[in-house]
Amino acid sequence: MANSLSDSFLQLVKIMDDLREKCPWDKKQTIDTLRPLTIEETYELTDAITAKDWQGIKEELGDVLLHLLFYSKIGSEQGQFTIQQVIEGISKKLIHRHPHIYGDVQVANEEDVKRNWEQLKLKEGKGKKSVLEGVPKSLPSMVKATRIQEKAKQVGFEWENKEDVWKKVEEEIIELQQAVEENDQQHIEEEFGDVLFSLINYARFLNIDSEGVLEKTNLKFIYRFQKMEQQAASQGKKLAEMSLEEMDAIWNEVKKQIRNA
Repeated sequence: MANSLSDSFLQLVKIMDDLREKCPWDKKQTIDTLRPLTIEETYELTDAITAKDWQGIKEELGDVLLHLLFYSKIGSEQGQFTIQQVIEGISKKLIHRHPHIYGDVQVANEEDVKRNWEQLKLKEGKGKKSVLEGVPKSLPSMVKATRIQEKAKQVGFEWENKEDVWKKVEEEIIELQQAVEENDQQHIEEEFGDVLFSLINYARFLNIDSEGVLEKTNLKFIYRFQKMEQQAASQGKKLAEMSLEEMDAIWNEVKKQIRNA
């Protein structure tokens, strides 16, 4: 007879208890030693998601779930919290932040939902005075920029349309060009950052995941570059020994081959 969901979950909890008690490696782990491993597991999950590898997604979700249990086990040992309290806490939070489902609040669309979420989150925050305090400091900069912009939007600080956002991008590019002409490195870096922030904002208005599309471009470049290396090798050449014009010719040929394929 197949296990129920609760049976499967409790079995995993029992395995975590066994590992913590009997395995030399698991016994030594702390929240600090687990942190970098958790980050690695999270990135492995994102890799599987990017590749639309459903089997990989399932496996990586299991690894992440194990880490959640691991932190909860350590929290219990330290007398801080239990896995049951973790589950009850998130359940209570979800019910509270979805008054349009569990209360009598009316919403017209997903934007109303997001706005209510941020306002409720700010009210329940412990001593938080800014909606931006909820943005994790350790987020990758591009993801952080998007989250900052999204949170500012929920309190009404938002451009009205994408045309105005693009005008801001053009304005920032002009300011960057002026900084380059002045040859002021500090100013150049500041203006370059402003250009990136504005482009990420424009991507948000186009419903584009900046981090995701940049990663796709990275993968595309890697694929084409490696194809270029292979083609050069088939001609008995190495890229380091070729001129830029020769490499560019192979690059264009590779792009053509990929398009035709």
